[in-house]
Amino acid sequence: MTIVSTRDAWKCSHSSPVGRAVLCYLLWMSWLVIPGRSQDDPSPEDWKSQFQKQEERLQQLEQEWAEYQESLIAEAEKASKKDSAKAADSTKEKESEKKDDKKKDDKKKAWYEKLTLRGYAQVRINHIADLRDGSFPAQLPADASVANNQSFLIRRARLIVSGDVNEHLGVYLQPEFAARIQGAADSNDYAQIRDWYGDLYLDTGKVHRIRVGQSKIPYGWENLQSSSNRIPLDRSDSLNTALRNERDLGVLYYWTPEYAQDFFKYALDEGLKGSGNYGVFGIGFYNGQGGSFNEQNDNAHFVTRLTLPGILSNGQRYEFSAQAYTGNYVVLTSPIAPLGSGAAVSPTSPSNGVLDQRVAFSTVYYPQPFGFQSEWNVGRGPALNDAQTAIEERSVQGGYAQVMVQIKNHYGTWFPFMRYNYYQGGYKWERNAPWTQISDWEIGTEWQIRPAVELTAMWTWSDRTNTSARSQVDTLSYGQFEGNLARFQFQFTY
Repeated sequence: MTIVSTRDAWKCSHSSPVGRAVLCYLLWMSWLVIPGRSQDDPSPEDWKSQFQKQEERLQQLEQEWAEYQESLIAEAEKASKKDSAKAADSTKEKESEKKDDKKKDDKKKAWYEKLTLRGYAQVRINHIADLRDGSFPAQLPADASVANNQSFLIRRARLIVSGDVNEHLGVYLQPEFAARIQGAADSNDYAQIRDWYGDLYLDTGKVHRIRVGQSKIPYGWENLQSSSNRIPLDRSDSLNTALRNERDLGVLYYWTPEYAQDFFKYALDEGLKGSGNYGVFGIGFYNGQGGSFNEQNDNAHFVTRLTLPGILSNGQRYEFSAQAYTGNYVVLTSPIAPLGSGAAVSPTSPSNGVLDQRVAFSTVYYPQPFGFQSEWNVGRGPALNDAQTAIEERSVQGGYAQVMVQIKNHYGTWFPFMRYNYYQGGYKWERNAPWTQISDWEIGTEWQIRPAVELTAMWTWSDRTNTSARSQVDTLSYGQFEGNLARFQFQFTY
């Protein structure tokens, strides 16, 4: 009879535990048919010895099989890594090819074919739910519909034309069609420039650029964030008092490495309420009186900002910023009765302006899903004196803290939030720069019904100075509004 070889038995054991059982059987049978040995009546000692030998051999084969399996797994992992690396390289090559193809296509297009047209509009209604005894009338500088005898208001109506004319020039043109003009008390919805600037790219990667024209000034993260992305209806007074309309006419330089460009783009594309690309570092000069308003002196304001975007190991995005500006600001005046006594006269205001400088710090923890946002600024600026007779240099301080969460379900995307807003200082771009004290609590939610449709509802507990000047004899201006507001806004983008 033929003896079963170890090699054949090894092959038999490769496939399964059944193979190993067959191996034991064949090894035992091979011992029984060894030539020259009687198959009859083997002694117990022989049985025991042969079984021990076969058991040892089986253990050896199992060890070899385990080592063989480990080597196969290692080779498979090595091959997988090579394939992944090749796939990543292939993806990068395809992305690079797409960028090159896009550049080629853009070169073929006429400049006006490279521009895009978009915009958004906001319609509001507010209700004065409570007015405490002795309170001044309800008033918000950022929302004219918060007042007596007011109902619906088109707060913003924007149309934006933007795009890269070529590799070294981008344009951004944004008029406002719902502007309120000072002095036009019985009409609104005027057209007025908000942004009108060109970006000169110093390199094709858009890392270095010079911005010339009217644009947002890089002071305050929330000031830079578009109103179409902001969750609360209005910006915090604490930093918004620094810049009328958040914009001015000037020249700015921005440095934005490619990783930061990707960061800012992702925050907007993924609906994280980003502020947009205003560089990692920015510096420049601007008029100082505010966008779409006449300059009042020969002194230009100087501004600089540094922001550090980052990503944690779990994908959470955050941003830390520091910014500052300085210049002289000319306060425009109107007649008031000082402390509510006597004839209405205009406070005196230096013709060349008053020192206007601040420094601010910003922290943003993007809502993924929980978010936190806070800014604080301090400085010196123009403000009405305590006697209400002159504009003087006084201290400024204030900030806000906001918590929010992003919730997605089959009804849409929700952003519940709560914010505290504090400010003490002059409201420089209001007539007479009245000394203002603000302490507001806000709670509400933004509901994105569809990507292009949003509804925001919020409640405000307000204790703030009414900044409207009352040009009447023996009439006090600038008292505290104390009460509660129910506020609603419908926004649609296009």
